[in-house]
Amino acid sequence: MIMDFYNRVGKKAIGSRLRGLSDMITNGAAEVYQLYGVDLQPRWWPVFYILTESEENSITAIARQIGQTHAAVSQVVRQMVKNGFVSERRNKDDQRKNFVSLTEKGKSAAVKLGQQHQDVSAAIDKAFSESQYDLWKAIEEWEYLLEQKSLLRRVEEEKKKREGDKVTIIDYTPEHKDNFKRLNEEWITQYFEMEESDHKALDHPQEYIINNGGHIFIALYDGQAVGACALIKMDDKKFEMAKMAVSPNAQGKSIGTLLGVACIEKAKELGADTVFLESNTKLKPAISLYRKLGFKKITGPPSPYERANIQMELKLKND
Repeated sequence: MIMDFYNRVGKKAIGSRLRGLSDMITNGAAEVYQLYGVDLQPRWWPVFYILTESEENSITAIARQIGQTHAAVSQVVRQMVKNGFVSERRNKDDQRKNFVSLTEKGKSAAVKLGQQHQDVSAAIDKAFSESQYDLWKAIEEWEYLLEQKSLLRRVEEEKKKREGDKVTIIDYTPEHKDNFKRLNEEWITQYFEMEESDHKALDHPQEYIINNGGHIFIALYDGQAVGACALIKMDDKKFEMAKMAVSPNAQGKSIGTLLGVACIEKAKELGADTVFLESNTKLKPAISLYRKLGFKKITGPPSPYERANIQMELKLKND
């Protein structure tokens, strides 16, 4: 029945399934300890094993070696002290550091566990030989993969990709004039004040941007305008990427990236060899996006914007 449930639910239940497998192995381990007459809890074993390798060790060092938190190891040590397996003493030179060692009861248990470890290793090896896949190597591989990129990060990327698939980048038309202005005013007034150059571009996008050889893109999500970006012509070979805005309600959907890529491709199409932009270092996500798109910091001409404190440039390679 349990197997049927997980087969029906699929890989999204991996955490629950692994916990179930862990519980099954842990419960079996508790029974194994009883078989060898050792009153040890499975959760204590990593700490206990480290202490069998040295006469004394600090909680900090144990935590580091077994990959657990100091608090978790401290809790285990308290339980083991209570049950007589280990003793604990404070470092006279550093009262914050505690040292732990096996008691006579702990040393006696270690002798019995030496025999247990031999039998358990043989039993596990036999179980591995009966299975199609090497679980131990798979666990090592998964640990490595999750260290490189966490499960949260992986799910965030898939979420962004799925939601990004709902985004459509279209060319500006006069019907989007209000959206272009609204989206930009929304972010500008959140951090700064509107300036004269803002009003010029946002109140007259057709005259100021498009009629002068520029271009504007609008991002639609489920049919709603949620983003915008302009490409303003500076000269025949240089365009400015400006007025990029994404609605706060549509963050995390790769809209900024899609708009940026659309502008860069349009600049190439128009024969540009350089795309220039101005921003403010306070806008860390935006700066990070520009760097990912290939922009590099430069010192350019004086800016018409009071808020601009960084200028960046992207050199294009045209065929």
